[in-house]
Amino acid sequence: MRAILAFAPLFGRLKGPMLLTLALSLLTIAAGIGLLGLSGWFLTAAALSTAGSAFNLFAPSAGVRGLSFVRILSRYGERLSGHQATLRLLSDLRAWLFARLFPLVPLSRRFGRGDLMSRLLADVEALDTVFLVALGPISTAVLTGLAMTVLLVVFLPGAAAIYGTLFFAAVLLVPIALVLASRKAGAEVVAAASALRQAVLDGLDGHQDLVLFEARGEAELASEAAVSRLAAARRRLGRNAAIASAAVQGLAGLALLGTLGAGFAALELRQVDGPLLAGLLLAVIASFEASALLVRSATRLAGAAAAADRLQAIAGSAPVIAEPAEPQVLPAGGEVRFEAVRFGYDPQRPVLDGLSFAVRTSECIAIVGPSGAGKSTIAQLLLRLVDPDAGTIRLNGCDLRAAASSELRRRVALMTQDAPVFLDSIRANLRIGRDAADDAELGAVLDAVHLGGFVRGLPEGLATVVGEAGRTLSAGEARRICLARTLLSEAEVIVFDEPTSGLDFETEAAFLTELPALMRDRTAIVVTHAAVPATFSRVLELRAGRIAEPSVPRP
Repeated sequence: MRAILAFAPLFGRLKGPMLLTLALSLLTIAAGIGLLGLSGWFLTAAALSTAGSAFNLFAPSAGVRGLSFVRILSRYGERLSGHQATLRLLSDLRAWLFARLFPLVPLSRRFGRGDLMSRLLADVEALDTVFLVALGPISTAVLTGLAMTVLLVVFLPGAAAIYGTLFFAAVLLVPIALVLASRKAGAEVVAAASALRQAVLDGLDGHQDLVLFEARGEAELASEAAVSRLAAARRRLGRNAAIASAAVQGLAGLALLGTLGAGFAALELRQVDGPLLAGLLLAVIASFEASALLVRSATRLAGAAAAADRLQAIAGSAPVIAEPAEPQVLPAGGEVRFEAVRFGYDPQRPVLDGLSFAVRTSECIAIVGPSGAGKSTIAQLLLRLVDPDAGTIRLNGCDLRAAASSELRRRVALMTQDAPVFLDSIRANLRIGRDAADDAELGAVLDAVHLGGFVRGLPEGLATVVGEAGRTLSAGEARRICLARTLLSEAEVIVFDEPTSGLDFETEAAFLTELPALMRDRTAIVVTHAAVPATFSRVLELRAGRIAEPSVPRP
């Protein structure tokens, strides 16, 4: 529960909508209690009355109608206000989480993809509904019990202590016991759901290979194990919830019997009359409506506590990159130097060992080498997604570790092999590179990458919405959209990590041949497996973590 309390500042921002939701929820319960109590009094009084036609039927019936309308309207307002608060909380939670995730990039080495997806989706959703389905109903039930106890103190004092004790046992002790009993099972549900997502994602991504190598059986067994684990955890939660629900209903029955017994005693002493006793008994029954959702609320609270622990764990992770206490200003230019750089994802098995090379301002070079040689690692180091274990990387003579990451990202851009085309307009996709770019600049950069005529020929031009992941574009068109977006940035150094991945041979050759001219006065470092055309200044070959031999400028 302490993890949930850590999110109190986010809940505090929404105290207005949450208090309004709580007030409307109380009004709904109060109207329901009043409706049932008044109906019981009215029917009993009418049955026992000897006044005949002189008995006032209109005031009680008008009260019943009025309370019905109040209950309907307050319930609608409660749902409207509660869901609005929940959606705002969801937005705040995601903003809070992503603000803490960006310094932790890359996350893939810390968390599995399925685990990360669970934290970003299921855990956030479990926490954003905690007020609507847990804290709100519990608060409403407690306040309803207090109000009903006070009402009994006034009209039926002998029943107040019995009702109060049993009601608060139902709305506090049972849910607390359920939360404590379900905490381990709730955490297991979250973990098992994460494992199942990972198994499903692995199966989808590797389906072709699983079929080709007849390995579907092992994948299915892994999925079935995750399903069995999740089902067992959910059964434990369901069993605990069933026991708690039975306990709440039992306490409600005892409260009703206790109130009835005290009412009969008061009736004999003429402290209450029959209609009032009937109204109070029905009001007691109605008050337990507030406890109807408490079992589910307590179960959700247990899950939310586990989700909060997981979100705090990921948000509290130490950043991969430590920001300098006093950042230095990066000098102008695009000169890059790697000086005896050593790096390994496992420090005992370095990917790069003693790597040294230099790239002059405005030079366009290619780095080639076999898979696993560390080519992509060079791109990550230059963007300072990771820091070297030894050695120094400099930009215009400044050690990257001495510069602020935000300044470095403005000066160095990266286009990866899986750079995405988003489900949005072509204009919006391009402006990711530079938000202030106008349509003339967008047209110019599209012309530079040979897409200008294609885009202008579309019915909506720059406003044309491309499909998810660029599915309405060919692979070459999608790559060129990403290239145009990268060129729009004002970075002085651009790193291309396998930019022609997925392209056919002719498109790949054309892309790389034109790239140096597109860079103009910028420094370009291209990491590739492809054949490098003569338009590049130099080609560096990476083997065993080092440049194989000094490169010579190309004619």
